[in-house]
Amino acid sequence: MKHLLFALAASVAVMTTPARADMVDEILDGQILPAMQALVDSSQDLAETAGRICQPDAAPLQNAYSQAFDDWTRVSHLRFGPTETDNRAFALAFWPDSRGKTPKTLANHLRAADPALLTPQGFAQSSIAGRGFYALEFMLYDPKFANAEPQDYSCALIAAMARDIATTAEAIQQDWQHSYAAQMRNATGRYHDKTEVKQELFKSLNTGLQMLADMRLGRPLGSFDKPRPKRAEAWRSARSQHHIVLALQALHPLAIALAQGDEDLVAQLEAAFQKPILRALRLEDPSLAGVADPAKRFRIEALQQEINDLRALIESDLGPSLGVLAGFNALDGD
Repeated sequence: MKHLLFALAASVAVMTTPARADMVDEILDGQILPAMQALVDSSQDLAETAGRICQPDAAPLQNAYSQAFDDWTRVSHLRFGPTETDNRAFALAFWPDSRGKTPKTLANHLRAADPALLTPQGFAQSSIAGRGFYALEFMLYDPKFANAEPQDYSCALIAAMARDIATTAEAIQQDWQHSYAAQMRNATGRYHDKTEVKQELFKSLNTGLQMLADMRLGRPLGSFDKPRPKRAEAWRSARSQHHIVLALQALHPLAIALAQGDEDLVAQLEAAFQKPILRALRLEDPSLAGVADPAKRFRIEALQQEINDLRALIESDLGPSLGVLAGFNALDGD
């Protein structure tokens, strides 16, 4: 009888021992929600700084811009749900701009000097090409816009752009906090079951790697005979290499979390991520100008190949382990 009672007590203890947190909960609580809050905090700091400091080359303003842009880059692969509502992702990051709409839009704004544009409502309804981090990069780092006249209006426009970034980031975070995270945890609303939630997260991982290989690296690489260094992301502020590192560092823990429970696959992914991360850190090419130098170009091409190899591993091994496929993503058709 004592043995029976002991066994019963042990079984109850096992049942009441907290189980390992659900994969989706871990990703939400350990990655997505903190990263979205960081974007809100740094964007608010950017808005406050831009409201106080007018000079585009002022270190506090550029530092605040850099931190907020860093935080956006870390979540830029999450192209679903709150980020896609009302085209918020494009409002924060209108890139690539293959037709040069951003500088044209900004030039029109400065030429018209319309005070109505400077209101939160007016700016939110303006062309998406003149909003977000890439438009603000022109205003802070391109001499044509950083020194634009009328100076008072240019200053006010910078402040309006920064305030709009903060408002958009806050809207994204509020949707995550108030509804979307719960939909993913409980597989309600747009999700029928946890497999669909995992597919969404897997798709965002694949989107991030595709963006790295095809856009952040592929666009400036162009071809050997016709490299396109001025197509690199954020080259004016010399952030191109930095964005590649940030994106890889953000995608790494997502991939590992999705592979939890498969130790062999986790080990493979750890090794497969370390190679491009280390190579990206060692490029010493902030704006990727090396795409036009045959002696440096091969290092950038090697990085692109390592990312493509990583993406192939994720599609061939991680997807099947989750029972999901990559499917279409936010970049398809661009």
